[in-house]
Amino acid sequence: MAKLILVRHGQSMWNAANRFTGWVDVPLSRKGRQEAKLAAEKISAYPINVVFTSLLVRAIETTAICLTECEETYDAKTPVFKHKADAPDWHGWDKYEGDERLEIPIFLSQALDERYYGDLQGYNKAQMAEKFGEEQVHLWRRSFSVRPPGGESLEDTANRTLPYFQSRIMTHLKHRDNVLVSAHGNSLRSIVMVLDDLNEQEVPNLNLATGIPLVYDIDADGKVVGKEILD
Repeated sequence: MAKLILVRHGQSMWNAANRFTGWVDVPLSRKGRQEAKLAAEKISAYPINVVFTSLLVRAIETTAICLTECEETYDAKTPVFKHKADAPDWHGWDKYEGDERLEIPIFLSQALDERYYGDLQGYNKAQMAEKFGEEQVHLWRRSFSVRPPGGESLEDTANRTLPYFQSRIMTHLKHRDNVLVSAHGNSLRSIVMVLDDLNEQEVPNLNLATGIPLVYDIDADGKVVGKEILD
């Protein structure tokens, strides 16, 4: 049996300002850092073998806090970010293979990035509701298949997130590794939709709070056999 721990990043500075963030790389707010610290305490009972996160700093910050605030839990293992060697700013990261006895590997992937909000990015959500109508903005934000102008729908996000989840993350779970995934509201909604067997009509009601871990028990066949919300 393996543990899959999903954590939406702590509050970002644009979450606090009620702005559409998407792929804009905004850091955590002070409250967000505190939320990540509380998440670290809540997941400290689970030994983590491997971590996956997005390329966006708010998820990366949350990852680092979750793994360092309660570092004694992981036998003082060092979290090591595993950057891709084919990145344009490659610095020879792949020259160090690592040591699983001493380290927790963290893999970064664009597949786990937040939904791209296109032309809405940077704008205040309430102001956009005044401009386009609350119903339209709600549809852009919460529906499964409707895209915001120039952006991604949740379906589009799922189409890049779920193949990565199945090929990379689920592989570890089936080998009984405990996995932490620190990502975003919509990339995690895509994963939860599958784990909880939700349909397209149920997805709009799915809301993941910042910094609240979801813990799934996954068997060797990749099936969910238990779930706990650490609120």
